Amino acid sequence: MAAHLGVCLAVATLLWLSCADAIGQECSAVATRHKLKAMRHLKRLNKPPVKTITSPDGDTIDCVHVSRQPAFDHPFLRNHTLQMKPTFFPEGIVNNVESHEKDHSMAQAWHQNGRCPEETIPVRRTKMDDVLRASSVKRYGKKKHRTVPMSVSIDPDLVNESGHRHAIAYVEGDKYYGAKTTINVWRPKIQQANEFSLSQLWILGGAFGDDLNSIEAGWQVSPELYGDNNTRLFTYWTSDAYQATGCYNLLCSGFIQVNNDIAMGASIYPLSEYHGSQYDISILVWKDPQEGHWWIQFGNDYVLGYWPSFLFSYLADSSSMVQWGGEVVNSQLEGEHTSTEMGSGHFPEEGFGKASYFRNIQIVDESNNLRTPKEVGTFTEEPSCYDVRNGNNDDWGHYIYYGGPGRNNNCP
Repeated sequence: MAAHLGVCLAVATLLWLSCADAIGQECSAVATRHKLKAMRHLKRLNKPPVKTITSPDGDTIDCVHVSRQPAFDHPFLRNHTLQMKPTFFPEGIVNNVESHEKDHSMAQAWHQNGRCPEETIPVRRTKMDDVLRASSVKRYGKKKHRTVPMSVSIDPDLVNESGHRHAIAYVEGDKYYGAKTTINVWRPKIQQANEFSLSQLWILGGAFGDDLNSIEAGWQVSPELYGDNNTRLFTYWTSDAYQATGCYNLLCSGFIQVNNDIAMGASIYPLSEYHGSQYDISILVWKDPQEGHWWIQFGNDYVLGYWPSFLFSYLADSSSMVQWGGEVVNSQLEGEHTSTEMGSGHFPEEGFGKASYFRNIQIVDESNNLRTPKEVGTFTEEPSCYDVRNGNNDDWGHYIYYGGPGRNNNCP
């Protein structure tokens, strides 16, 4: 009996080792296929540079000829005539675009080691590790579905399903042709590598279903996307509610950059300090009334580029809602709310120098005028975790303070 048992155990061990070896080979083959896909994707994204700049923060910035940027991989842009500046600016904006004396008070880290020449754009080089951190090569550079507050009467089940938390101001009920704001810049703490914290404006069109159109811009901290905890300038777009279209920055074809000073996805500084100096950035997004493209300007000096109108369905006409505020991912590790911070990580009632703000909140109307909106609502899913408060005064126009620490005694 013992001999038979020994034989059985030996056979079982051999079978287990054989299966384990087969599984190991299969896993290795899957990993190899994934890496080959990543390599092909990198080749598409990283265009041949005219000049390369190594940034002190570890980024590599490639100065790519403006006509060879990733946007022109889009089949509808093969014969596109590049537009180097908008036909019209909104009435009422401060604009120094034509001036040679530009404001360098808000800089990017790579500027310390050089600048890109004329007729090129700075592109943050994508590394293999960047792509491999994503859930899949296909999803690299994309947000997850349902990352916009669906409405002020949002279904609690959808809140829990999305895993995203917001503290925003918004306008709706009219046609909007752009928006502008000034945001102070922080480095919020991120609990999990797969979480992020951002502050941005949203230009939205359509219903909050699978056909939602969105243009977004602001600053973010995203370890999964960038591999660090630096605060970075970003843009995003989608025409199908984050499903197949759109991406961050220049990580897919679509957005056309024309500026050689500012790199999408690159670190920005200086940053605001709690109870200390405050630093902010201004962002304007508007629809050119003649060409129909959506343009973005950073500060008063830098027109960055545009999203061609054909990328969108609803936004090909106008926006039906604009939002300003913060967003975080709540992964609920071990059933607890994340401690990832929004904004400064402090609640809005702490006020200037401590809480995050959006000031000079404005919209662009159908006459291409930049103006203060008449009625601004606010919304947050969990005010005990992240909150928002709005106000109005002569210096800041319409403004909000927003943000919070996430998990705390009142936000378990």
